[in-house]
Amino acid sequence: MNQLSLFDEEELTGIDESAPEVVQNAWRKAKQDMKKNFSELQAKPYEEKLERQKEKAWEFFEEMEKRGHNCHVSVGGLDSITLFIWLHSIGIHVPAISVSAVEDKGNQIVHKALGIEMVKSYKTKVEVLNECGFPVISKRIAGKIDLLQHPTEDNKTVRHAIITGECGEQGHFAKNSRMKLPQKWLKLFGGYENENEGVNYGRPTDPEFQVSNDCCYWLKEKPCDDWAKEHNSYPYLGMMASEGGQREEALVEHGCNYYGATVMRSAPFAIFVRNDILRLAIEMDKWYHEHIELFEELYYQQPYSRDKDGNIIPYEPLETIIPTAYGEIAQHENGDYYTTRAQRTGCSMCGFGIHLEDRPHRFDRLREDNPLEWAFWMYRCVTDQRTGNKYGWGKVLDYIGVGWEDVPSIQIEMDLNSMK
Repeated sequence: MNQLSLFDEEELTGIDESAPEVVQNAWRKAKQDMKKNFSELQAKPYEEKLERQKEKAWEFFEEMEKRGHNCHVSVGGLDSITLFIWLHSIGIHVPAISVSAVEDKGNQIVHKALGIEMVKSYKTKVEVLNECGFPVISKRIAGKIDLLQHPTEDNKTVRHAIITGECGEQGHFAKNSRMKLPQKWLKLFGGYENENEGVNYGRPTDPEFQVSNDCCYWLKEKPCDDWAKEHNSYPYLGMMASEGGQREEALVEHGCNYYGATVMRSAPFAIFVRNDILRLAIEMDKWYHEHIELFEELYYQQPYSRDKDGNIIPYEPLETIIPTAYGEIAQHENGDYYTTRAQRTGCSMCGFGIHLEDRPHRFDRLREDNPLEWAFWMYRCVTDQRTGNKYGWGKVLDYIGVGWEDVPSIQIEMDLNSMK
């Protein structure tokens, strides 16, 4: 089942592939101009970007107030943690929510110390993997593979487009559309349509694991969306166009603040690059320590500040707002900032983008931090419905050609150096 994501409404503004060439050219030119203008904003000095985005953040807050709505911050990793503290630093005191239980343990510690409200997932991670499938490659690609694995009469035309790029009447009979699965993934997952399309592609058979992009919907998106509806609130998000993909498309086309028919959101860091975020994180770490009493007050407003008998659990200030999974923020010789461990964090069982990571990748780092959890996700998190056998991410990574079972030499070197 393919769910609607936050970006879907923003993406439904593309050009009809059957439109006259002059219209398509004008649309492409407009897109190029938007990209050029956005790139110019990204290239501005750090201080200038910070001041501009402060105005954008306040603009969203005031617009929501004018419309009778509330605002909140949706928090997960370092970017949104930094965003939450930064908003407080500029006088925008809004609550934050997080489906913290699906995040890295270090993230969870930071969330509690900042007084962030915890929202519960609608399914566990194990339930998502067993009932929906593995989140692998990318949301867009996983959604297409999901359709191939679950053929119906209603999605027949879409499946044809995924294999061939040829759209039906609804797609105005366009050829070579973006619906086609990239050849690399067709070779591995296109085999579900071999008989229908007269092709000879592969498909997973041992085990016949499922692929899905529904993980975020059940774990994060729907719980947070329902919380937002219940509280008449719209989110500040810590996303940046420099991350690429769907986020870049949506942010370049619709800007930092978006007011749609069903989606409204603010992305104050939209024009930031990684260096900006890490520099600001260092500044916000200092601001946190100068204003600990603010976050201590937020902490005591949350249920987790009491034990099961109602006794107060004393507040423990953070040594740093940088979650442990990231390591430390350091600088290269040229002055650019970087994190000494993970660049990004997320659910420990998420595989989106894993094929693009150098080793040690996220699962390698999980083995280093928590060998027992790593073994569970890699070997036995899913039960094969046909045989009853247990398997995990290891089978999926083997199939798409990503190493995982051996310990990368660079990680061995790092471990040896730490023992000196």
